[in-house]
Amino acid sequence: MTTASPVLDVQRIRADFPILSTTVHGKPLVYLDNAASMQMPRQVIDRFVRYQSEEHANVHRGVHHLSQTATMAYEGARETVRAFINAASVKEVIFTRGATEGINLVMHAWGRSNVKAGDEIIVSTLEHHSNIVPWQMLCEDTGAKLRVIPINDAGELDMAAFQALLNAKSKLVAVNHVSNALGTINPVADIIKLAHQAGAMVLVDGAQAAPHLPIDVQGLGADFYVFSGHKLCGPTGIGILYGKQALLEAMKPFQGGGDMIRSVTFEKTTYNDLPYKFEAGTPAIAAAIALGSAIDYISAIGMDKIAAHEHMLLERATRLVGGLKGVRLIGTAKAKAAVLSFEVEGVHPHDVGTILDGEGIAVRAGHHCAQPLMDRLGVPATARASFAFYNTPAEVDALVRGIQAVQEIFA
Repeated sequence: MTTASPVLDVQRIRADFPILSTTVHGKPLVYLDNAASMQMPRQVIDRFVRYQSEEHANVHRGVHHLSQTATMAYEGARETVRAFINAASVKEVIFTRGATEGINLVMHAWGRSNVKAGDEIIVSTLEHHSNIVPWQMLCEDTGAKLRVIPINDAGELDMAAFQALLNAKSKLVAVNHVSNALGTINPVADIIKLAHQAGAMVLVDGAQAAPHLPIDVQGLGADFYVFSGHKLCGPTGIGILYGKQALLEAMKPFQGGGDMIRSVTFEKTTYNDLPYKFEAGTPAIAAAIALGSAIDYISAIGMDKIAAHEHMLLERATRLVGGLKGVRLIGTAKAKAAVLSFEVEGVHPHDVGTILDGEGIAVRAGHHCAQPLMDRLGVPATARASFAFYNTPAEVDALVRGIQAVQEIFA
């Protein structure tokens, strides 16, 4: 049973994650649900706790020591994010509750001022519901039309069809960088270039890309880019919206309240500078600081090494799981992140997930918040194993044995 990695000292890394040493139903935990949420290393947990136990105070509002300490840590995390995605300025980095809130912020603050009846918003068949529903809501309210980029049977975008969709009415293209359901890595740089040539803005849902691939928002040219902390070894309830400064400056605030104001009278309110204009109320201070710590952690490992290790795991899983009789892989794009969706002949994915759980193996079973994609693929749901840099080849082998156990039970 292979445990070694050619690029990472995975056993040393695993020692940083307390939860990975736990047992489930008396079996060692094999955590393969990283596309839903990654686990947190001790360094991130400790940073979260240190803020709560030693530094807790509100930010931006106090002259006392704790408030200044908290503010420095909070704004330091913003700079960490800026460097991580290569944004031009911290003014372009907005803390949100997650990728979903970031998309909704853009829908309300940019979309309601810029999209009108007759305009078109383009999404793809691969999208998570979070990058479909807000745009449907906007179209319903404005009279704009939602257009959809089709995919081929491998789960890849039909780029010729995308080009055909682009026209003078195209106002926004909203696509994911990596599919959460299939792992397909979309050619977002090409999408952005083509969209801009047609005069359209582009929002990229990077929730599944940020934990696994180097991100350069300036290199990509994205107008907006969103991701979530809990998929990046950070806490839940925190995420990032990147937006080009000129666009954010022109947008109206998404919410009103404390910290997003410069002055308030009963006659008129003037708004704060970026990024605070979009951060109303007391923010998730501990979570933001911990997100900065999580980015420091994975950056120290190296995004290139992470990508190489996860690609090795995906290749192994594709070969071994795909080689099982009665198992069909769903989503076979040439460019993929470490996500393996599959179905076992004659077994509902929920039953697959339940039996694997009995073996200590955590996978996701369902439509993965991508029901239109499931409809296109002709399946009600899939079982999905998703890998992270702390997973091992031995855990891939455990998954294979678990699937074989499923088949034996249903034989």
